Amino acid sequence: MLQFYYNTAPNPMKVALFLEESGLPYEAIPLDTRKGEQHDPAYLAINPNAKAPSIVDDGKPVFDSNAILLYLAQKTGQFLPKPEDAGAMFSWMMFVASGIGPFTGQNVHFRNVAPPGSEYGKTRYAFEAKRHWTILNDRLASREWMVGDAYSIVDMAVWGWSRIGGFALGAEVFDTLTHVKRHLDAINARPAAQRAIAIKDRHAFKTEMDAEAKRHMFPHIAA
Repeated sequence: MLQFYYNTAPNPMKVALFLEESGLPYEAIPLDTRKGEQHDPAYLAINPNAKAPSIVDDGKPVFDSNAILLYLAQKTGQFLPKPEDAGAMFSWMMFVASGIGPFTGQNVHFRNVAPPGSEYGKTRYAFEAKRHWTILNDRLASREWMVGDAYSIVDMAVWGWSRIGGFALGAEVFDTLTHVKRHLDAINARPAAQRAIAIKDRHAFKTEMDAEAKRHMFPHIAA
C-alpha cells in the first residue's frame, strides 16, 4: 500500500485531495514538523529536503507535492488534462510550485515569524504573493478550471494554497480575488475535498509554535 507522509500544511493537503479523489488505497503517516520528525534519518532517506509531503509507492520514494501529483496522475491515468493541454498543465503546475507556494509561504513567514526590522522582506513578499495570486485570478476569470475544460491536478495544486488564502494574505484578500474564491468554493464542495480536510483528525499534531518548534522548522534560527 502507498504510504503518504503528511501534515496539514498546503502542500500535503493537495496530495491528500488527489488520493481521496482517485480512490487509491494509502496509509497516512503523520510527519510532525514542529516536533522535528522531518529531520529523522529514516525520513531523510525518503525526502532529503526534510519537508512534507512524501510518498513511498512500492518501495520507491517520491517527494515534492507537485511532483507527487504528476506521478500519481500518470500512474492512475486520472485528473490529467487532454494531451493538447499538456503544455499548459506543466506551465501552471510549475507556476504554483515556483511562484504561488514559495512567495505565499515566505509572506506568511515574514508576517508571523520574522523579527522586528524585517520591513523590506514583509513588503517584498506581500507584494509578490499578491502579484502571483492576481495572475491566477486573471486566469480563472474566463474559465471554470485552470487548464482545459475539466477539473485536474492543476486545480488541486492551486487548492492546496488557496484554502489558506485568508490566513496567508489577509481576510479581505478574496474581496479582489473573486475568481480564485469561486474556484476554491467549487473544490471545497467536492466530497473528496471534505475527506481530505478531515485527514487532520486522524492524528494529533503539535499546535504550539514555541521555541522548539521554530528551531525544528526554521533551522537558521538556531544556526
